[in-house]
Amino acid sequence: MPTSRPALVLTGLAILIVAGVALRQLFLVSPTLNYSASPPAERTDPADQSASLPAAESTPRPLAEPASPPVEPAPPAEMERAELAETADLSASLPAAEPPSRPLVEPASPPLESPPPGVEVITQAEVGEVLERVAPAESASPPLESPPPEVEVITQAEVGEVLERVAPAESASPPLESPPPEVVVITQAEVGGALHSITTVETAAGADPPAESLRRVRPMAQERARTAPSRSQVDAVTLAVRSGTAWEPSEGRDRFSRFDANPVKVTAEEPVSTFSIDVDTASYSFLRAALHRGALPQQDAVRTEELINYFPYDYAPPDSRETPFAAHVSLMPSPWNAANRLLHVGIKGYAADRAAAPRANLVFLIDTSGSMDEPNKLPLLVNSFKLLLGVLDPEDTVAIVSYAGSAGTVLPPTRAAERGKISASLERLYARGTTAGGEGIRQAYLLAEQHFVEDGVNRVILATDGDFNVGITDPDELESFIARKRDSGVFLSVLGFGMGNYNDELMQRLAQNGNGNAAYIDSLSEARKVLVEEATSTLFPIAKDVKIQVEFNPALVSEYRLIGYETRVLQREDFLNDKVDAGEIGIGHTVTAIYELTPVGSGAERIAPLRYQEQEEAAGTAFTGEYAFVKIRYKLPDSDTSTEMARAVTQADAFESLEAAPQEARFAAAVAAFGQLMRGGQYTGDFSYDDVIALAQAARGEDPFGYRSEFISLVRLAQSAAEMLPLPR
Repeated sequence: MPTSRPALVLTGLAILIVAGVALRQLFLVSPTLNYSASPPAERTDPADQSASLPAAESTPRPLAEPASPPVEPAPPAEMERAELAETADLSASLPAAEPPSRPLVEPASPPLESPPPGVEVITQAEVGEVLERVAPAESASPPLESPPPEVEVITQAEVGEVLERVAPAESASPPLESPPPEVVVITQAEVGGALHSITTVETAAGADPPAESLRRVRPMAQERARTAPSRSQVDAVTLAVRSGTAWEPSEGRDRFSRFDANPVKVTAEEPVSTFSIDVDTASYSFLRAALHRGALPQQDAVRTEELINYFPYDYAPPDSRETPFAAHVSLMPSPWNAANRLLHVGIKGYAADRAAAPRANLVFLIDTSGSMDEPNKLPLLVNSFKLLLGVLDPEDTVAIVSYAGSAGTVLPPTRAAERGKISASLERLYARGTTAGGEGIRQAYLLAEQHFVEDGVNRVILATDGDFNVGITDPDELESFIARKRDSGVFLSVLGFGMGNYNDELMQRLAQNGNGNAAYIDSLSEARKVLVEEATSTLFPIAKDVKIQVEFNPALVSEYRLIGYETRVLQREDFLNDKVDAGEIGIGHTVTAIYELTPVGSGAERIAPLRYQEQEEAAGTAFTGEYAFVKIRYKLPDSDTSTEMARAVTQADAFESLEAAPQEARFAAAVAAFGQLMRGGQYTGDFSYDDVIALAQAARGEDPFGYRSEFISLVRLAQSAAEMLPLPR
């Protein structure tokens, strides 16, 4: 039966509508289609569509994989009936548009019995197979609802694959928070393995760095592509590209104050020696870390007095709290020069019970800049402060201020009883950015002053590698600021971390002017020593501005020299000047100082007598028999007026042999010899590392924490240590 022309028109319209709906649903279901890249569908005339139907029927296009069997074409009679039925159904549904979220294949709908020519029948099973293959990661996600043409749809699986390929090393690092436009962001993966050319990051900044800088930076980055660098090195590369300078590895960039060993003094010309006490221990810990790496530290890193004072000594304490410390002196033969004598001065602070210590208002000032992103820096710092929390009184308060490119309060003053809250705040810290240390110091002092505790301990504890590079960076300006704040009653202690970019010079100056002490934390064991075992002496002072002045008797002492304390030497007039700052002593602290003396007539003088000066014989006076007169001047923590104590060094304090001298004095002499050898051994003659070991072993005594045994091991390491480590490759 021939088909009428209206029926053909209706059939063509039905085919177009069915094809349009199918294509639309296919776009909605398949989220991998790129809407921005797909060309718009062309409008097709019904006559052209009818003309193309036989070719489409003879060669159907399979949507699924070739493994799926093709769909059998329906008989012509059934197809005609299906066309009429479909036309009637579609005509009835034309006024109401299909909702865009309707799935392509309705599970409850019966299959088409007679699809018109050119219409490809796709089963539900085939659609499911295609969806599982095309976008498995998106199966749980709802389809996009008509994304705009300019939006490109990327599946979650594609994103994951790209991230894993481009920046696997950055997965554990927090993202940068809105870097300024002039900063070139270089990921760790780019520096560590995927950075083939620095020029790829030029466009990120909108300006080309100098070509010479790129030429020098590129091979460095490629050379380090095998070493998975830390974020601090990434920041260094970034800053190098920004500034147009070549990036250099951080190894060997530690900074220490330059100083020469104290010279020999002629007693007749300069009989008085004055210095501030020093209870810092940073030099010993840094030396230990260097030796454990197999290299000798630079000479200026060795401060002999800090090596000596690293160890606790069993000096007798004062009898009462009214006298904050007791002084002990002894004279013994010098181990490295039998003709000379060593004057040993030991001070022991009053050992008060921790329960009797005043309340503490502490502010943890923590460096979270990019240079702290190393295992021996910020992670060790956080664990160290957690140890300190365990020894604080529940009523003590702790606040946390951190600084990187800027500074801010991480935790307001919180009772130490809330240990979990404080620990959680510490654990949330991470390293990134530059170092606005000056701003951090300012905010930390402000917070400490706002919550000042009368008759208590108010202290800022700065933990850093000392790399200040943003804001106030001038050491003199920082030193002046801290010196002024010292008068407010807020003291400053410094904990140093890391090696390779460690700024000891700055931290020493800050601690000395902040009425505090400086320690270097190279391990959790050292953190326990400083912040747990010595917490009371570290945090709670019993005397401040402690100075020592020794006057030598020219009748018995021809020459003398002070071993160590080069950076703490004061002028003679500073001793009586209460405006001159000096060191502090904490609860139970011990301080040791050693002079080497040349007795008159020993023939061991190092300085020849003058030709044109009249040589006068020393007259016998009431002071005959006195080698020296030792004076100690100090202030109580809440006082601005000094108190003085003194005693003479007489023949009664002398020991004829080294073996007869006190054990503590002999061990201190062994450490003093080691410190001098590490600085070149200018005055130690033929004394060797083996001699140091023998002297230390004989005077080791009780060693409950193993510090003295460790010292002997370090001396052995120094015997085989390299002068300098090679740069890592």
